[in-house]
Amino acid sequence: MDRVAVFAQDLTRIFGSFVAVDHVTFEVPQGEIFGFLGPNGAGKTTTIKILCGLLTPSSGKGMVTGYDVNSESEEIKKHIGYMSQKFSLYEDLTVSENLDFFGGVYGLGDETKAARSLWVLEMAGLTDKTDTITGSLPLGWKQRLALGCAILHEPPVLFLDEPTSGVDPLSRRNFWELINDLASQGVTIFVTTHYMEEAEYCNKLALMSAGKIVALGTPSELKKKWMPESVIDLECDQLMKAAELLQKEPIFSEAAVFGSSVHLVTRDPKAAKVRIRNVLVYNGITVERLEIVTPTLEDVFVTLTSPQKKITQTE
Repeated sequence: MDRVAVFAQDLTRIFGSFVAVDHVTFEVPQGEIFGFLGPNGAGKTTTIKILCGLLTPSSGKGMVTGYDVNSESEEIKKHIGYMSQKFSLYEDLTVSENLDFFGGVYGLGDETKAARSLWVLEMAGLTDKTDTITGSLPLGWKQRLALGCAILHEPPVLFLDEPTSGVDPLSRRNFWELINDLASQGVTIFVTTHYMEEAEYCNKLALMSAGKIVALGTPSELKKKWMPESVIDLECDQLMKAAELLQKEPIFSEAAVFGSSVHLVTRDPKAAKVRIRNVLVYNGITVERLEIVTPTLEDVFVTLTSPQKKITQTE
């Protein structure tokens, strides 16, 4: 059996009358990339703060690298890396000063700190930017620097809280290459995200909504288990009007706008395609493309978090 790096059982956090994390249970084997997927306010960040020893749970159990979140939070902090969406960098310090500061926080000796800082500079492509004020760096470089600062002390577990928020697609892809490299070296990666395409990079996913885990499994398992119906991808003019019209049709259990198309979920795709054309033609809407597609994680998430049929706008 794989060694468990992160473990939670009925983990709960309550603020007054608000249940932010509601009896969350999961485990993450060493070297796995585990994703928490969900919208803002789902409870992802609160869960990660509990696991990082920054918040005490109201009830439940949690273990990180063998240390208890209830009684050994200080030990947990020594054995993890943490990177938030704000990157936790000091913007008025230079690149090298940030590395020196975080190396000191982690208690690294001068020789180790120098070697690890050099590694970070090479990893982040910042070898010629050591004297540059961090606040003046492009966002993608700040992101890689923040990652480097989080793993200066070579922690066995790395927590990333929406680390690519606001970062351009190319920088996001480059960042995930670094994450995959770390996982291949045995580092356990725990990442929260609301980018559905990023979730595909994870070995296993927990879909979270309103403080609860509503589904758990690999990306392919989630799509297979939770999307037994067919998904029809529709491109047309007057997109929102088309979605509003079709969501009223009983043959569709879900209608979600995905960028420039509408995804329609149905158990009878053949009859549904005929109904789509009839409804849209009658209302003067031109159909540009209509085909059955493989369900995406967006489809899964919309289905799981929308108990009643409605139009949903995704990123």
